[in-house]
Amino acid sequence: MANSLDEARAELGDIDAQLLALIKRRQEAALRIGAIKRTQGRATRDFSQEATVIGRARANAEAIGLDGKIAEELMLLLIRASLSAQEQDRVAKAESGEGKRALLIGGAGKMGRWFARFLHSQGYFVEIADPSGPVGAFVHHKDWRDINLDHEIIVVATPLGISSEILAELAVRKPTGVVFDVGSLKSPLRDSLRALADAGVSVTSVHPMFGPDTNLLSGRHVIFIDLGCRRATTLAKELFSSTMATLVDMDLESHDRLIAYVLGLSHALNLAFITALADSGEEAPRLAKLSSTTFDAQLDLASKVTSENPKLYFEIQSLNDYGSEALTALLYSVERIRSLVRANDEAGFVALMEKSVAYLKERSG
Repeated sequence: MANSLDEARAELGDIDAQLLALIKRRQEAALRIGAIKRTQGRATRDFSQEATVIGRARANAEAIGLDGKIAEELMLLLIRASLSAQEQDRVAKAESGEGKRALLIGGAGKMGRWFARFLHSQGYFVEIADPSGPVGAFVHHKDWRDINLDHEIIVVATPLGISSEILAELAVRKPTGVVFDVGSLKSPLRDSLRALADAGVSVTSVHPMFGPDTNLLSGRHVIFIDLGCRRATTLAKELFSSTMATLVDMDLESHDRLIAYVLGLSHALNLAFITALADSGEEAPRLAKLSSTTFDAQLDLASKVTSENPKLYFEIQSLNDYGSEALTALLYSVERIRSLVRANDEAGFVALMEKSVAYLKERSG
């Protein structure tokens, strides 16, 4: 038993080292489990088993006088880490791109880098064309126009305005491989995508509904816009078949109409929240001292939104043909709340909240 502060800290360090060693053992065991599942053709994720693991951890923790909530949170973190390792191993073992070549146009961007790593993990020989410069050990081209487009896959991962121009130029070049963009919006690319399809190019459109820092695709959605070339859409889907992502088929117009709310509205709401705080005249440290659970959660979310690429977020707001619909709805909703409060209309305010509860119940149901 440690008798001094230094001895106690040293003991704590030893315990931490032992915990990390055990976590490493757990990860290795998880990879073996993933390999067995793969040979048996079973899904990577087993929700019933996760519930068993968490329940067992809570019971064991409480039996030794430890808060069961701590055990649950720890196990959720470890389960997520294990799933991420299993998923990445499954993707690598699939080797669907073994011996094939992929070109990332705009691969120096955050999402381009994600796709470069993702395709490389599947065995593709990845090349990046981006004037920003090389990315890691990938073969680099300053300009995609200067190379032969004989790749099996060409991914366009550039800003939307540039993507439209590149896709239009590709329609003229008519590459033989599958071409797809990964844009957050599709209406700005509508004409160029149709030009590719009309030119006989194997083209589809993909929207990964996650950020470039995502490691685990479980619970994430990937949207596929079929443009009349089933081969292209099928191949794009196959890239994600070994992951736990949910694959969603959607037409171009429905995509942008819904994205106006899923991305446009949520971004605008958080930007409006942080803008109201910034313009309020109240000092941030003072607000922090009085913060509530709701305020902290909203501030955390707004901070994440405002830390993203502002030019990309402006594109999502300004280039969507359906964008103004969501912003108008937000403006109307805020004005409606203000009117109810100014009119001291408690019944109307309660009805507004009850309507929201009913909507959320319908969504979860």
